[in-house]
Amino acid sequence: MNTKEEVKAGIIIIGNEILSGRTQDTNVSHIAVVLNDWGITVAETRIIPDIESVIIDTVRHFSTLFEYVFTTGGIGPTHDDITAACVAKAFNRPLIEDPQIAKLIRSRPTSEEVMRSRLLMARVPEGSGLIDNPTGGPHGFFIENVYVMAGIPKVMQAMLSTLAGQLDGGHKVLSCSVTAYLGESQIATELGYLQNQFPDVDIGSYPFTRNGRYGTSIVIRSTNTDLLDTVLQEACKLIERSGGSPEDIHR
Repeated sequence: MNTKEEVKAGIIIIGNEILSGRTQDTNVSHIAVVLNDWGITVAETRIIPDIESVIIDTVRHFSTLFEYVFTTGGIGPTHDDITAACVAKAFNRPLIEDPQIAKLIRSRPTSEEVMRSRLLMARVPEGSGLIDNPTGGPHGFFIENVYVMAGIPKVMQAMLSTLAGQLDGGHKVLSCSVTAYLGESQIATELGYLQNQFPDVDIGSYPFTRNGRYGTSIVIRSTNTDLLDTVLQEACKLIERSGGSPEDIHR
């Protein structure tokens, strides 16, 4: 696996059930954490409906923006599982039945009607590679820089784990944080100055209430450990100048 300065990814969550609120998505956070460990930064996420034109356009757009694109959802055996067909159209590839996936599906006998439905999960764009599925179900697939996985969290997580070591990553983004019992407005101006002073570091502020007290957590992210420590020290000084005390420092 090669190491680059920065590698970005986009995530596409496909499914009307997510947009309607009937199903709560947990896949984004898992994918983002895993990819960060691999040196890949998630730059954008979209949740889109099971509409052919939307899936095709989004896949095409993301594939030109990012080094990697990960999709979840829409590769099951029902009428609204159209992701494989849409990805095929996005890359102008015919949709074919993969013999390896079909063999796996046929190894589990069932009625003819059910088997026809199950075999829909064997369809992939021509030229695709397969993503292993350690849970024992049908594979996911990838075509060019787009990786298509199941929407069920347990299955998606299993599929994603098999890609470890296979993708080109950049430098891992590290983080540190400090907390102060000060409102965001009390440190906003100086925090802005600090961000301008270190434009290559991501500095975020997150307000909270704890035991009836208002406070702010400052989270600093960078691929450079020395720079990370420098900005953390400056953030602590900023808090002190603002009349607070740096607490809960995590490096």
